Amino acid sequence: MQPSASSSVPRFDERLTAPRSWWVIAALLGLSGGLIMFPLGTVPILGGLIAAGALAAVAVSSYGSARIRVVAGSLVAGDARIPVPALGTPEALDAEEARAWRTFKADPRAFMVLRSYVPGAVRVEVTDPADPTPYVYLSTRDPEGLVAALEAARAESAAQAESTADAESARSAGTAG
Repeated sequence: MQPSASSSVPRFDERLTAPRSWWVIAALLGLSGGLIMFPLGTVPILGGLIAAGALAAVAVSSYGSARIRVVAGSLVAGDARIPVPALGTPEALDAEEARAWRTFKADPRAFMVLRSYVPGAVRVEVTDPADPTPYVYLSTRDPEGLVAALEAARAESAAQAESTADAESARSAGTAG
């Protein structure tokens, strides 16, 4: 069965970018690199400024590059790609509940895309018996939107599975007679 064109369009797509204050800190680290080289002259000052600023900017950018997407019947979070049928019911967490699941309620076996500067989160049980991961915890600025996208993807996946089962039963009934 060929996937429809709409299944390749993300139902949800969020990049967990770092806050602006982190970029200010990166700029200050670049300035610090230049100040450290001050006794050595103008060229080392510029080299220290550029090198320290670039390293700090790369660190902030890479940490803020985590993406969460619901696309083509899968939840893609960071490096993980989880088929929606392997997931249970998603639960939107407010800031207080999200903090609890990041701290004292957390399970070390859980898969987490955790960004402490993002207050909301979604927690989804993993229902695949072959997977030892109990749940997926995803920091998100739009928990309700992610839950709605996962529910829609689950409904679409269930409808596709049902239509495939109906087609197979019709085919086997046709060959039996």
